[in-house]
Amino acid sequence: MSIADLERAAKALVAEGKGILAADETPETLTKRFNALKINSTPDTRQAYREMLFTTPDIAEYISGVIMQDETIRQKNTAGTSLASVLKQQGLMTGIKVDTGAKHLAGRPGESITEGLDGLRDRLKEYRQMGASFVKWRAVIHITETLPSSTCVRANAEALARYAALCQEQAMLPIVEPEVLMDGSHSIERCEEVTGFVLHTVFNALFNHDVKLEAILLKPNMIIAGKQSAQQSSIQQVAESTLRCLRRHAPAAVPGVVFLSGGQDHLTATRHLNAINQTDELQPWKLSFSFGRALQDEALRAWHGKPKGIEAGQRAFSHRAMCVSTAALGKYTDSLEQESAA
Repeated sequence: MSIADLERAAKALVAEGKGILAADETPETLTKRFNALKINSTPDTRQAYREMLFTTPDIAEYISGVIMQDETIRQKNTAGTSLASVLKQQGLMTGIKVDTGAKHLAGRPGESITEGLDGLRDRLKEYRQMGASFVKWRAVIHITETLPSSTCVRANAEALARYAALCQEQAMLPIVEPEVLMDGSHSIERCEEVTGFVLHTVFNALFNHDVKLEAILLKPNMIIAGKQSAQQSSIQQVAESTLRCLRRHAPAAVPGVVFLSGGQDHLTATRHLNAINQTDELQPWKLSFSFGRALQDEALRAWHGKPKGIEAGQRAFSHRAMCVSTAALGKYTDSLEQESAA
């Protein structure tokens, strides 16, 4: 792929009303979610769960691509077809998470650095041969009254930039994900301040590494008060703060912003995305989604690890994908939920 091809891929992933399913949980993370529902977690049950999502009928109406994890991209369905090929048959693009997780940042208590650059060039080549066309790397930024430190932000921005440059070198589209966590008691104003600083630093690093901004997607957090904050913000405040932060710190060259849900429940994430897309002001980027749990939680509960639950799981996934897709158009209403319940 040339840079022009990557630009086209980026635009395809944020086509009108479409977004990305983040199904890139590690086996350890997915096991915790299975355990909470008393579902036995094995490679086979994890494969069955992903296959249930990926084969949902007509899902390509709402979803443009799926981010996988190393275990998943190597798995096959019961007919012996790779899950990446299953996605292709559905008309979906395959993505892959390539970082190896956030680790403690030496000398910086309470802060993290995402690792995984060692050997990344060769891993990208392998994943491309397996059918992946876009890639994800997540940086994790914690907020307190004194954190994050500029050292932590710069270190993570540098890693994101090196990752993105390697992806473009290997003709793969990078999703750049600097996540400012919801954990904590910080205000929405503090979240906006920190997120702005993080985005500013990340884009400086991308520029320094000659990353072509037209050939990336940005996956940021929405601007939200911490989960333990006594002062929670309205949906409209979240939309206004998020858009203001992006206008100040996200270059217009970036074709799309695919928000992470970041621990929000499915209803809250859907309503926030809808409000963000209801603005009357013209935005330079497509504003869409790359949700994980906010797209999956209802489907996981409905499926519940049982073959007879596949149809119910797919109905739940299709409905939530439809709602989130509608929110990406700014046309979501709560009546869609009531119709589903009826």
